Parts: sequence; C-alpha cells; structure tokens
Amino acid sequence: MTPSHHALRRRTVLGAALAAAAAGLPLAGFAQSGTVKFILPNATGSGVDAITRAAAPALGRALNASVVVENQPGAGGVVGLQALARSAPDGNTLAVVSNNVVIFPSVLKSLPFDMPGDFTPIAVVGSTPMVLVVNPAKVSATNSREFIALLKSKPGALNFASGGNGTILHLATELYLDAAGASAKHIPYKGVGPMVTDLIGGQVDFGTVALPSVQQHIKTGALRVIGVLAPQRTPAAPDVPTMAEQGLANFSVEAWFAVIGPKGMSAASVKKAHDAVVAAFNDPAVAETMAKQGNTIQIGTTEQAQSAFRSELAKYASLVKKVGLEPQ
Repeated sequence: MTPSHHALRRRTVLGAALAAAAAGLPLAGFAQSGTVKFILPNATGSGVDAITRAAAPALGRALNASVVVENQPGAGGVVGLQALARSAPDGNTLAVVSNNVVIFPSVLKSLPFDMPGDFTPIAVVGSTPMVLVVNPAKVSATNSREFIALLKSKPGALNFASGGNGTILHLATELYLDAAGASAKHIPYKGVGPMVTDLIGGQVDFGTVALPSVQQHIKTGALRVIGVLAPQRTPAAPDVPTMAEQGLANFSVEAWFAVIGPKGMSAASVKKAHDAVVAAFNDPAVAETMAKQGNTIQIGTTEQAQSAFRSELAKYASLVKKVGLEPQ
C-alpha cells in the first residue's frame, strides 16, 4: 500500500471514529459487543423505571452493547428477582432495584431465592425522594397536620395504595401512620402505574410514591402533595415541606436504588458493570434528567454495596417489626 493510501485509510478510520463519537455510538471496533438486559422487577410507571430508561442510552454506550430494559413485575418484585437469580453470571443480565429487595425477607414467609446470597450487589447508585399524595377530590387536607387530623377523625376510614405488600411504598406509609398515631386501610396493587391510575381516579384516597412517578400529576393538580418523606426538601420540588418540618420530628424514609447481578459474577464482569454505571450516571444528559426527577446520585463502590445490602436487611427487619407488619 502506498503512503498516500495509508494516509487515506487513516483519514477514513478517523472520520468514522469521529462520526461514531458524535452520534454517541461506541468506538471499539465501531460495533456493539452484544446485548445487556436490565431487568426491572416492577411495572412501568415506577421511579426505578423512569431512572433506568433515562440512563439506558448512556449505559449502552458505556457497556459497548445494546441495552434492553425489561419490566418483569409480579409479587411485588419477586418474579423479576427470581428471573435475575436464574440468569447466567456473565454480566449480560443485570437489574436495577429499589430497597424493596431488602424488605422482602422480613415481610414474606418464603422467597424463591436468598437475599443477598443469590445476587451480586454492584453499586448503590443513589436515592429518590418519596412524597405522600392525596386525591384532591376526596381529601380536603392540604398539609400533613391537616391530613393527620383528618385521619384521626375517621380512624381506619381512609384507604391508601401501594405498589404491593411489603414494598418500600407500603412500609413508608405504615411508618408515617405509626408516627402520626393514625390508621388507614391498605390496598396493594401490582405496580406503581395501576396504583397511580386509581389514585387519580379516586378509587383510593392517598399513597406514598417516588416523586418521578407523579411529578406531572402534581403539576396538573390531578394529585395533591402533602409532604416529602426525605430528611430535607428536594430541589425538584422546593416548595414541598418535609414531614419533619410539619410536626413529625426526625421523621424520614428514603428510597434508594441499586444495580445488582446474579451470584457468581467474575471480578472482571462486576468491574465492567460498575464502571458503566459510573460513566452513565455521570453523563451530563443523564445527570440533568436525574436532577429534574429529584434523584440524588451518589455511587458507592461494590464493596460498599455488598455491605449496605446486609446492613439494610437488618434495618428494615427492625422497621417492619416496629409497625407490626405480619409476614404473608
């Protein structure tokens, strides 16, 4: 090959690389290395669903792979987790989960897997604010003090929705009721989407949800927000006070989300997945979306994730006992 041909080939390769980079495509060989599936053990419409789908394109670039996001709801999340546990530990099947996964062992009599023994915690990615919302046509209260007074005036008369028995949304509301010294009837749903639909339709009176799930419905007035359950206000809804500000001293419940894989993943596969998570959630477009949703991104190490899963199991076992939830 002549020098001019070498120069032409270099320019062609460089041009292709620049074009690929501009299009957000992986550079390595200009071809994707395969498919990585992210299982979501919950229905569409959840906070984790919104977070994962926003990050999926950046995850694909970081993994040099085609990313498929697959909702596998059922039994509050057990179905999707069982599918992950049965997957090959090759790094091609992962999951994005909430802290539901460390509550299940305390609220379910039996599980088809061991948590966390049958999984590989890869990274706790961050937290998402939860809010208590009401149907404005059915509930007149506009703040937590008014709402607690209403609940106490009608013990057990109001009902609340959750994404399923023993989920963080269920437990968060039970903890709120316990702190308020009030009671209400629990109506579990098979996912956040159907739950929010019935909240808006008036089939249920109130519920706790991740803010990204209901931001638009709060803006339109279809739902009224009573307060945020996080320890501090969220920049995504700065006018919404915390429950602690509204009289429930030191009250806070946070929802976190993490990336996990099946047990037996190699150190190389774990590192590749962790590096991809860090790269994706530091992507400027993803970071902007996370901020708009109110999510706080603070990615820990794999070692921290493994430690956190075990400590959170003990923490939630104590909280479940505190509010008197019986295993089902």
